Amino acid sequence: MSLQGRAKKVAQPHWGQQTEKALRHFSPGIPVPIELIHCYAHVKQAAAKANCKLGVLKQEHTDCIVQAAQEIIAGKLDDQFPLSIWQSGSGTQTNMNVNEVIANRANALGGWHKEVIHPNDHVNRGQSTNDTFPTAMALACCVAYDPLQQAAKAAIDCLHQHVQQHGDVIKMGRTHLQDAVPITFGQELQTFADQLERAMHHVQQATDRCRTLPVGGTAVGTGLNAHPQFASTVVDMLSQQLQQPFAACINPCVFMAAHDEFVAVSGALCCLASCLNKIANDIRWLASGPRGGLGEISIPANEPGSSIMPGKVNPSQCEAMSMMCAHVMGLHTTVTFAASQGSFQLNTYKPLIAYSVLSGMQLLTQGLQHFYRYCLHGLKPHPQHMNQLAQRSFMLATALAPVLGYERTAEAVHHAQRQNKSLRQVVVDLGWMSRQEFDSCVDLQQMAQCHIKLP
Repeated sequence: MSLQGRAKKVAQPHWGQQTEKALRHFSPGIPVPIELIHCYAHVKQAAAKANCKLGVLKQEHTDCIVQAAQEIIAGKLDDQFPLSIWQSGSGTQTNMNVNEVIANRANALGGWHKEVIHPNDHVNRGQSTNDTFPTAMALACCVAYDPLQQAAKAAIDCLHQHVQQHGDVIKMGRTHLQDAVPITFGQELQTFADQLERAMHHVQQATDRCRTLPVGGTAVGTGLNAHPQFASTVVDMLSQQLQQPFAACINPCVFMAAHDEFVAVSGALCCLASCLNKIANDIRWLASGPRGGLGEISIPANEPGSSIMPGKVNPSQCEAMSMMCAHVMGLHTTVTFAASQGSFQLNTYKPLIAYSVLSGMQLLTQGLQHFYRYCLHGLKPHPQHMNQLAQRSFMLATALAPVLGYERTAEAVHHAQRQNKSLRQVVVDLGWMSRQEFDSCVDLQQMAQCHIKLP
């Protein structure tokens, strides 16, 4: 259904003529993220409180504006925001949509039969789209980080549990998709967890850059038409409302004309997507088969894997995760280009940047939640099979190189491959070692231990 279709189904529209014009003049399509709208309402609520505190807005008007904004924050008026992201690049139509809904709802709450509270004169007092839209974008990123962090933590904790339960199992390492020296299953899983933790650290650092807000900069960053203390007061109000730390920007134009902080967030999400794609693919390989592949682990059989082959189990959660990661990488390309398009005092790709960054965050949050619940949580290793593969690896010869030398060890490997014999048998047959000497040298447990000693 088109956005216009959705708008017509609203029983009692609270928006006004500016929103109507936007519905008529701009193409429907991707809706403005509702999370952004909720944060925009936080901005309007804080602005009303600040203007009242600074003596610019009457208390009775403030109370009604604050209450109307609270209804938006609570999700009670979600159907009042029908616009798509395809609008003015500053987000003017969305700002006016929010202003009109709050003003009309505030007038109704105040019991006024005429327009006492005006969308521009009261709700938008001391503000411009140019400073409030990127402020709402920044708030939305900070709010969206929390569920992403919680989803990642659940996945990391799950990996740690598997490490504790199955960490000592010896298995074959692999490089270039070829056999390598042995490692433990715990080392493999701990690497997943560490990589995920590092990626989330990048996301946190990037998101923290969004805690400096340009509100109060008005049209071009100078603060024209706003009270001198408006910016700092609004930021204090927002910190209280969202219970998160925010700071006012010394030069708001930096966050209005350019959006490097959102490129940083998107880039960190791209890094997280790269990490998750690697983990998903490794799990897909480890679970391959089970007879004709590696078959080192089993993954949950959540649904039939085939419409024609009974009993088939496909790595569907890994595939879904991988597709999500591909989409996030594409969104980052969009954000990178869009953020490069600032002209003088304003970037005019704000709605597209907001949609792309918030979509990436939400997509990875949901993907991690499902990947943890329906894949990682039910992952089961096959220790005996892992050990058998490790025992058969010709790369155990690596432990022989310090004793026999690289060239003779390589010769033994080639003999074993050509004659389809074990490496142990070949070395003994060649008279280079006794069975006892070989077993003492080639100790899988010892080989899999970490030999790095840090100062």
